[in-house]
This record gives sequence, C-alpha cells and structure tokens, in this order.
Amino acid sequence: MAVHVPGLVAVIVFYIIILVIGIWASRKSKMVEKACVGNKSEITIVGGRNINVLVGVFTMTATWVGGGYIMGTAEAVYSPTQGLIWAMGPPAYLINFLLGGLFFAKPMRSKCYVTMLDPFQHRYGNMFTAALLLPALISDILWVACILAALGGTMSVILGLSSSLSIIISAAVSIVYTFLGGLYSVAYTDIIQLSFIFFSLWLCIPFLILSPAVSASSPTAFLNQSNDNSWIGELAPADAGKWADEMLLLALGGLAYQALHQRILSAASSAQAQVTCFAAAGAVFIMGIPSVVIGAVAASADWNQTAYGLPAPYERGEAGKVLPLALQYLTPSWVSVLGIGSVAAAVMSSMDSVLLSSASMFTQNIYKTTLRKQASERELQRVIRVSVLLVGLAGTGLAFGDDSVFALWLVSGDLIYCIILPQLVCVLHFRCANSYGAISGYIGGLLLRGLSGEPSLGIPPVLLYPGWREEAGVIRQYFPFRTLAMLTSLVCVLTVSWLLELGFCRQIIPQSWDVLSVFEVKRGAEGEEMPVPQEENKCILNTKL
Repeated sequence: MAVHVPGLVAVIVFYIIILVIGIWASRKSKMVEKACVGNKSEITIVGGRNINVLVGVFTMTATWVGGGYIMGTAEAVYSPTQGLIWAMGPPAYLINFLLGGLFFAKPMRSKCYVTMLDPFQHRYGNMFTAALLLPALISDILWVACILAALGGTMSVILGLSSSLSIIISAAVSIVYTFLGGLYSVAYTDIIQLSFIFFSLWLCIPFLILSPAVSASSPTAFLNQSNDNSWIGELAPADAGKWADEMLLLALGGLAYQALHQRILSAASSAQAQVTCFAAAGAVFIMGIPSVVIGAVAASADWNQTAYGLPAPYERGEAGKVLPLALQYLTPSWVSVLGIGSVAAAVMSSMDSVLLSSASMFTQNIYKTTLRKQASERELQRVIRVSVLLVGLAGTGLAFGDDSVFALWLVSGDLIYCIILPQLVCVLHFRCANSYGAISGYIGGLLLRGLSGEPSLGIPPVLLYPGWREEAGVIRQYFPFRTLAMLTSLVCVLTVSWLLELGFCRQIIPQSWDVLSVFEVKRGAEGEEMPVPQEENKCILNTKL
C-alpha cells in the first residue's frame, strides 16, 4: 500500500502543534518553579496543586480516553463473539470516576500526598512501598504498549505507514514533551488532544452511517440483529462470571492508578478534586459513544461492497484494527485522516500521563526516601526525566507485538486490580490494617492471580475454576477469578491485621515476635507494658469510609 501523503502531512502538522504546546507548557512550569519556595519536584509531579477544574477535567478524561479505550471498545462491539454488551469501557469508567470522587478524592487530597504510594509509605514503610511499585510499573508499561499498538495499527491501515515507524515517532513526541514539562505539559496538551478526539470522531459518524456499504446490505442494516450482523451481542449464563469479572476489573481497577490520583492531588482543594472526578465521569462516557457506533457500523457493513472485500476483518484476524479499517473503507479519504488524528491524539494523551505517573512514584517513593534521602530538588527532577525515558522505551518495545488491543487493555489492569486496589482501600479506610496484614494480602492476591493463568501472555493456569473451557488448545477461565483474587487479598489484609493486633495488644503473642516493630510498647497506669499499634500513636490516616 502506497503512503497516503496528504494524510501523513496532516498528522505531522498535528504532532508539531502538540510538541509546541508541550514545550510552551514546560516553560510555564519553569516559571512556576522559580516562584515556588517549596519542593520544586512537586511542580513536575502535581503541578503545584493549582490545576483549575476545567484543565483538571480535560486531563483526567484524556488520560482514560486512550488508544485502548477507543479501539478496544470498537473491537468489542464489532466482534461476533462479543458485541455491545461486552463493550464495558464507557460504563465501567463512568463508575470508576464516580467511586473515585465519592470515596478516594477527599482522603487523598486532604492529606496533601504527592503520589498514590504515600499513604503506604507513611503506614508500612519503604520496603513494602517498593514492593507495591513493581505491579504498578508493570501495569503502566503494558498500558503504554496497548495504546501504542493501537496507534501503529491505525496508521498502517490508513496512511500506509510502517506500524513500527508510527509507534516510534508517536512515542518520541510524547516522551519529549513529558520529559520537558511534567504535569503542566501533560495537562495543557491534553486539552488540545481531547478536543480533537471529540470533534474528529463525532464528525466521522454521519459518513459511516450513510456509507453505501452499510445502506446497500439492507435498508435496516445498522439495526439488523440477524446471526450474520449482530452487534448487540448476548450474555449467556455460562459467560456471566467472565463478564462480571472484566466489568469489575475496568470499573474498580482504575481506582488504584497513579494517573487518577495524580489529577486528584493536583487540584487546589478536596472539593475541587471531587468535582473533577464527577465531571470526568460524564465526559469519558460521552467520548466512548463514537467507538460504539463505529463498531456497530462495521458489524453491519457489507465488506464485499468496499475495496477491502471479503473475508471480513474478523475472519482475517484483524478485529483489533476494525476502527481504522472502518474509517479507511467506509468514509471519504479526508475523514479517515481526521480519524487517524483522533487515535494519535488519544494515544499521546494517555501515554504522557502513564509515563509521568510511573516516574513520579519511583522518584518520590523510592529514590527520594530510600536510595538518596539527601537528593537535591535538581537531582530529583533529573531522576523524573530519566524515569520517563526508561518507562517510555520499555512500553514502546512491547508495542511491536501483534496481540489484541482489547486483551492488552485488560491485562494492563490485572495486577492493579488484584494487588494494589485492596491494599489502597485498606490503608485509606481501615485503621486496623498493618504491615503483617498488608504482606499477607499482597502474597495471597499475587499467588492466586498467578495460579489462575493468563492466555494473552501464554501463562497456563494451575487452578481450574468451575466453568473453564479449552478453546483452540488454550484453557480459558469463565469464573470471576480476578475478583476472587482481589477479595482474597482484601480479606487477608483485614483478617491478619485484626488477629495480630488482638494477639499483641492482649499479650497473647510475645512482644519479641513483633519482628516488623508494628506495635509499640506503652506503659500503663500501674507500670505494665501494653503493646499498641504505631498508627494509633502517630494518628496516621485518620479517615473513615
């Protein structure tokens, strides 16, 4: 396929605009740093906590509306084995932001934390915090790979450009402006990117619906629900466990992403953080509607009436590229170029946020508190930039695979959902949680999730839950095993914490067995020694659900 020169020029111009805005925002960040008398690294991480509501809503929405969200939703609606009922992104993210505003925004922002890992560090110490960084880092790298893979597939279809070259160029642009300006560059470029995504995708919808390939197949092709053209999908009772598991993964897993809490912590107040979450809930749902329509149109189209021909994308194993294919073959050329621009914007709006979130956690919670406690502010800013570069390169390297965008999208949240979410809920809302419970919950959740297997990564299951099936030689679990791992981790944290606190405080367990020094010895009125939790003495995290 020849390179689409006008489209390539348009994309290059768009990239230049984004890069210029990012560089401008980096200068604004430096001006704020000069006027700041506190920690200058916090300007890079949380924007000095003066990001206004409008910018906050834009950057929070843009972070979630990435390539995986846009293309994964269209893929789910189009696939004959799934359909609209399996397109969980829009409703799941709506629930995610509502819960974030109700139960997480106020406890996090009122304590003036810098990263999501700060409450863990304050209660459990540095070693356990470092252990939590590992699954968060792996998840972020997989997320970067997912959104870059989405962009590579789109550009190769519409522009005829090499997928590898597209991935490298897009990653380089995102890394450069995130490297230079931190949260300021990310937030201000998100405004342009999200606006472009909204207008370009909605502009494509009329052309898709009125395409001759759609109207020629049947007068009611778009609403046709025959076996050959079913985009609503169905939920069989045997699949209910899998559906619930994936819905909860997307709806609750996002609550433990640093990218979410970075926007919450950058707000000027707790109330503003909550408003930002609630507004983003509606915005992210609206942004998912065009992808649903595109997937439905692709499922209803007669591909034999297009230059693509038969067999259809699903039969060719190209369901993951159905969005760019629909734009390429069902709309005019100039409309498809706008579509590729929207995907490029979505990719960069999510990638820059992921890069900054991982770099922030490593710098603030590992380098500053463990590796180099005396590090200067200038040194910390350099570490943030190097971390952005390394995470970007790791995610870019994984993006060259041919895995399904939807599968990568789900896998990227697995570790967050099963391991970090229950820990975050306990550390924010349960005063009884201590280091012993946290460690047991971490091990329990990780072990149970690992033994359940992961077909997308070629990991066979050791535990076979009720309802498992073997499909094309691959064993797939239809039991909500992710949710079971998450709940197991949550129960382990609370149960072990409560039992050990009871044992030490009532002196059932000898004080010498407190190897982690979780319980301090306090002298009673008559001189007897009474172990009490350190958190009670220090009044750490006095928050309630």
